[in-house]
Amino acid sequence: MRIRLASIPVQDQDKALKFYTEKLGFVEKRDIPIGDARWLTVVSPDEPDGVELVLEPNGEYPAMKALKAALVADGIPIMAFEVDDIHAEYERLRALGVEFTMEPTEAGPTTFAILDDTCGNLVQLYQVTGASV
Repeated sequence: MRIRLASIPVQDQDKALKFYTEKLGFVEKRDIPIGDARWLTVVSPDEPDGVELVLEPNGEYPAMKALKAALVADGIPIMAFEVDDIHAEYERLRALGVEFTMEPTEAGPTTFAILDDTCGNLVQLYQVTGASV
C-alpha cells in the first residue's frame, strides 16, 4: 500500500492553483475537466513523481465548510509540508505577501509555522531541527 494522493479542500481551484504554484512553489501535474470542476493536482518540483496534492473543490458541502471553519477558528492546519529551512521559507513567503497565523516556533524536534492559503485553510510548514523520535 502506498500514498499517492492527498487532497486539500479549496473554495476556488483557480485561486488555489495560483497560490500553490506561484507562492508555495509546487508545480501543476494534472488538470482534467470533470463536470463543473477539475481533477487538479500539484507536486513538489523536487519529487515530480511523488505524492500528488489534489486541489479538491469543496463546493457546497456543508460538512466540509463547517470542518474548515472549525479548524481555522481553532488555529489547526489541515495540511503540513516539510521544508529544508523554515526561517528562510518563512521570509521568502512573507516577501511574497503570504500571511502567517504563527511565526516559526520550536516544538520538540521540529520548528513550524502556520500560514493562510487564501482558500479557506491553514497550512503548516515544518522543519525537523533535532533528533527525531
